[in-house]
Amino acid sequence: MKTVKDVFAEFKARLSELYATDETDAITSLVLSELIQTNKAKLKAFPELEIPESIGLQLTDILSRLETGEPAQYILGETEFYGLPFKVSPAVLIPRPETEELVQWILDTTKQTPVKTILDIGAGSGCIAIALKKHLPNVQVYAMDVSAAALNIAKQNAVLNEAEVHFIFDDILNPAEQLPQFDIIVSNPPYVTLEDKEQMHRNVTDFEPHTALFVPQDDPLIFYRAITQFAAKKLNSNGYLFFEINENYGEQTIDLINNNQFINSELRKDLTDRDRMTKAQLRG
Repeated sequence: MKTVKDVFAEFKARLSELYATDETDAITSLVLSELIQTNKAKLKAFPELEIPESIGLQLTDILSRLETGEPAQYILGETEFYGLPFKVSPAVLIPRPETEELVQWILDTTKQTPVKTILDIGAGSGCIAIALKKHLPNVQVYAMDVSAAALNIAKQNAVLNEAEVHFIFDDILNPAEQLPQFDIIVSNPPYVTLEDKEQMHRNVTDFEPHTALFVPQDDPLIFYRAITQFAAKKLNSNGYLFFEINENYGEQTIDLINNNQFINSELRKDLTDRDRMTKAQLRG
């Protein structure tokens, strides 16, 4: 019977051409902790723990799929974001740690400036909107996406996390919905250029939804421009606009924001020291 240690060794051997060792270990921990319903700390503490044969068969199937580059989160159908469970499918991007940092920045801002309404544009799995609603239960939270399939997943996640979020099916490049005013608008829109794509891992480019990822090489800020102009009209006076951004376009994004009635703009790095998010305030 295989042990936890055996599984880590097998995953490392078969996925070494796709992932670095630390990534492989993280994937193995994610898969094992889900299948045997234990935490990652226990996996590290008890490497000789035996794996039931039925789970061993599941691991064999999962490993074969991982070798194609398919993300573990899609195989398992779920992931964690900001301490909350989320269903995921190829219809939505897999939530990432840097987006948790964006959520934290918003929550820190609301401690100093109380808000009543928030809109998340390009909601995907709903991770930003739902995480904010869970920590700001008295705030009205709205989430917009152009993908009906993504909104379906987001609605399931709202039910899963018992979070009341108002979902909107609309295209921010050509919005039709009549919406209220907001105190905060946040977005993690598509921002990957074709040039960026060449540097990306195939587990992203081959499996995650292209409409949520890619923008034209000749107009990489197309969504930032549309959302900034929209926010200039739909934010309350002194309201805040937050973005997750392409690290290669930090200064250009700030310039765009500053040219559209916003002040007090900030460009913030993530924990890996990359320009990853912005914050600005609508001029009062």
